[in-house]
This record gives sequence, C-alpha cells and structure tokens, in this order.
Amino acid sequence: MKNNHSLIIGGGIVGATLALKLAQAKRPVTLVDATPERDEASWQELLNQRDARVYALSLASIGLLQEVGAWQNIQTSGRKADYSQMQVWQLNGLGELLFGDSDTEHLNILGSMVEPLVIEHALWQRLNDSDISDYLTVIKGQKVVNMDWLGAEGYQVTLENGKRISANLVVGADGRGSFVRRQAGIELDTLDYQQTAICCAIHTAMPHLATARQAMLPTGTLALLPLADITEADKARPQHWQSVVWTLPRNQALALLEEEPDYIAEQLAAASHYELGAIDKIESIASFPLTAQQAKSYIADNLVLIGDAAHGVHPLAGQGLNLGMLDVKELFAQLEYDYQRSGNSLWGSAQTLRTYERLRRPHNSLMMHSFSALNWLFAGSLAQTRPVQQLRSEGMYRVGKIKPLMRLFAKQASGV
Repeated sequence: MKNNHSLIIGGGIVGATLALKLAQAKRPVTLVDATPERDEASWQELLNQRDARVYALSLASIGLLQEVGAWQNIQTSGRKADYSQMQVWQLNGLGELLFGDSDTEHLNILGSMVEPLVIEHALWQRLNDSDISDYLTVIKGQKVVNMDWLGAEGYQVTLENGKRISANLVVGADGRGSFVRRQAGIELDTLDYQQTAICCAIHTAMPHLATARQAMLPTGTLALLPLADITEADKARPQHWQSVVWTLPRNQALALLEEEPDYIAEQLAAASHYELGAIDKIESIASFPLTAQQAKSYIADNLVLIGDAAHGVHPLAGQGLNLGMLDVKELFAQLEYDYQRSGNSLWGSAQTLRTYERLRRPHNSLMMHSFSALNWLFAGSLAQTRPVQQLRSEGMYRVGKIKPLMRLFAKQASGV
C-alpha cells in the first residue's frame, strides 16, 4: 500500500473533482461510486433532455473545473448559460438590488448556470483520459458495505462485491445521507425549514438577458435562473429558457403540485409579478424538501468529509455546490502542503485534517446561518410585520446606493 493513497467514496461532482486534482498531482487515488457505469450513448440519451435543475457555478468553481480539465468539455458542449448580473427584489417594490455588468458587448460574468448532468459528463470524460490513468482507479456501480479502521495504517473498506481496498485516507463525498459520516460516528446539526422547493424549466415571453433573478416573497424565495439553449429553435430565439426554484410552505407546495402544469405556470408567472412576461412552456416539474445540516465534525482519524457529506445549505443563494468545490480546493492544498514540507512522509495526518476543518467549517457555518437568517427575514408571519418590512426595504435601498459594497457583493457571488 502506498503511503499517500486516498480513497474517495462518492463520485459526484465534488468527489470526482478531488480525484482529478489528486491524480494530476501524481497522488494515487481510488474513486468508488455507487451509480452504474454509463457509455457515451447512454450519456447522450440523458443529455438530450433539458434538466430543470442548474448549478450556479461561481468563477472559483469554474476555475477549479478548468484546472482539472473538465470545464473545457463543458464549453465544447455549449450547455452553459453565463450570467453577468444578479437582481434581487421584494414583490412590493420597496427594495431592489441589481449588481453585475450590464455592458452586453464586454461582459464580465459573475458565473455560469450549468445542468448537473452536463458537469458530471464533462468530469466522466476527464476521468477516462490516459494522462491520469497511472494514478487514478475508478470503480463504478459498487456500494461500500463496511469500513474497518486499522489505526495508523488507515482504513480497509469492503465493497458489495467483496473487494477490499486499503487507504491511508478515506474521503467521504457521498452526499447528505453519507454512509462514511455515519460509519465514523459523526453526528449532524439539522434545521428543517418546513418549506418545499418546486423546480421546473420554463420558457418566458421575455429574455433573461444573462441575469439571475431572485424575488423575496412572503412565502419564500423565487429564483429565475438562465438555462442554456440546446435546440436549434432555442438558438434562433435565445435566452428565453429559465430554471425555476420556487420555495413555498410545505403544504402549499404539495397542494400546488397536484395541479395541472398550465395552472402551475400561471401561478408562477403571477408570483414573479410577470417579471419576464407570461410563461408559454413548462417542463420537468419536481420538488424537494428544504433542510440545512452541518456535520458536528468534518474529520476523524484518517477520514475527512467534503461537500454535502459535511454540510448542506438552503438553496436561497445557490451556493451549495460552490461551498463543496471550495472544500476540494482547501483539502487538496493542505494535503499537498504537509506532504511536501514533511519530505513526502505525511499524508492525511491528523494535523493536516484539523487545519482543513479549521479553515472550512466556520466559513460553511457562517454561510448556512446567513442563508437561514435571510430566509427568516423575508418568509413567514414575523417577516410580514411592518417593522421587519421597513427594515428590509430601507436596508436594501441603502445597500443599493453604496457602489463599492455592491461591487464587493458581486465579487463574493463570483467566489473569487
């Protein structure tokens, strides 16, 4: 067993990105993912369908995908929608923030909206490239069924087919219900917002103009996010497809989901105060309950959590994946720093992992609680009292007048 071997459990975007970073640095890594292997034909069949969900990739996340060689595949596919402005407003019109670049000839983008499968496909293509094959082993379609800690030597992990893998460092990148986290005995702090998000893809009368929009409604947030144009008809009349994340009290959302799609589209257009006109098409309606969670610890002996296995936030600002990508960036930096300064003897040491946790957990906690506070400030009965409404409106008005602060917000949104 090599003394710097890492085993990443979970082959989603965050886990695959870390695997590529390690393999590019010539650090041996095994990536285990429970989802079955797909061939190119299967990928294309899936990608032919428009996904209502998008990730709002920050410039920092885009930069990381560029580093591992996956962003280039996304650019080639054309399945991305860059955005250069963000608009946040209250329905009563008493407060609005608009930041970013409105110069359409010389756009300085804040980020890019990309469908999950498009990112996953780009990473899958990169995982199969020959330049990293000497350092990367990918095992698809296998669940981890047991983890045995061996002390200083790390872990021996057993897959459902009986195969055993030993590694000095185990990385849990296996999502909110993380098996790795549970096996390590790490508990969760959780918060149930009693809200449900309805997501769908809509075609609007007016174009989005490379602007990500978010209305702060009494029932919760309503996000209208640019979607890539994928058909020839889309490209002939571009920028009319949007991804919607509509947050509602749980009972109200579940009742609305029982209605016909045309009715949902009418209610959605009205809720947005017809910001982009009428909705003439609606696709891929789905929903998910909204909760936030944070692992009480990100680390254990020879084990570390990243991405949703470590934290999950309210989708209010679309920062969940971006936080996970920052985890990847920081964990890789700390692993490399300690490995090199120790003369290639320390890999995933307790000191290294503690440094990673110290740098990432407080930041992620702040983001989680900030999103919760914003949700409280705009949604619910207390948020509709006159003093709170006046506080929100005056605050948004004042902030909008401070140009340096607006530029700072734009920089924070881009993640750089």
